Amino acid sequence: MHKLYVVGLGPGGADGMTVRAKNALEASDVIVGYTVYIDLVRAQFPDKEFLSTPMRREVDRVRLALETAAQGKTVAMICSGDAGVYGMSGLCEELLAQYPGVTLETVPGVSAVLSGAAILGAPLMHDFAVISLSDLLTPWEKIEKRLLAAAQADFVICLYNPASHKRRDSLARACELVLRYASPETVCGIARNIGREGEQTQVLTLEALKNAEVDMFSSVFIGNSETRVINGKMVTPRGYLYE
Repeated sequence: MHKLYVVGLGPGGADGMTVRAKNALEASDVIVGYTVYIDLVRAQFPDKEFLSTPMRREVDRVRLALETAAQGKTVAMICSGDAGVYGMSGLCEELLAQYPGVTLETVPGVSAVLSGAAILGAPLMHDFAVISLSDLLTPWEKIEKRLLAAAQADFVICLYNPASHKRRDSLARACELVLRYASPETVCGIARNIGREGEQTQVLTLEALKNAEVDMFSSVFIGNSETRVINGKMVTPRGYLYE
């Protein structure tokens, strides 16, 4: 069987993985992934062969997975969250034609926009946009246009990759752009280490968000004009009528 699963692990903990994802990993001979993600599942699947590559070696990692599958092994390429949301399923699909005989199946997972929203409250009850602040593959000029468009349209905005060692000011720059159309008192939230040790949430204003400490394990939520704090939670009303 020449099979490659592209599996979204969810937030990271075993209880955040879907049954379908667990079944795909159990059915695989080899699990391939970024070293941090391999560490999340190694103890749960001790009988599997593990192959890993460092960060920014995504093409090498996908080729490794496809080549291993082409040898007749069942392979799982793992990603955090959902494999189709800033994950590896797109690149796997792009390169699949170079490996005839290999079939590909994407197994969805719970993306950080969903798991983060769940621990913050209910910030996504109305239309929302998801934007990554990483400019490794997307020019900042394009990110800026997307932020301004989402803010002008009054979307709730979820920000992935809000900061890194080289991009300490990305979140502050993003907040300044959103502030062109949103109130400084707009309700925002930060979800850190979702589903892992050290999980934390913080609800704050857009003005305060500019100076908040975040990292690559943080997901940031900027509310729309209707978002408010209810019992300490970030909530965007859907608009239901009730008494």
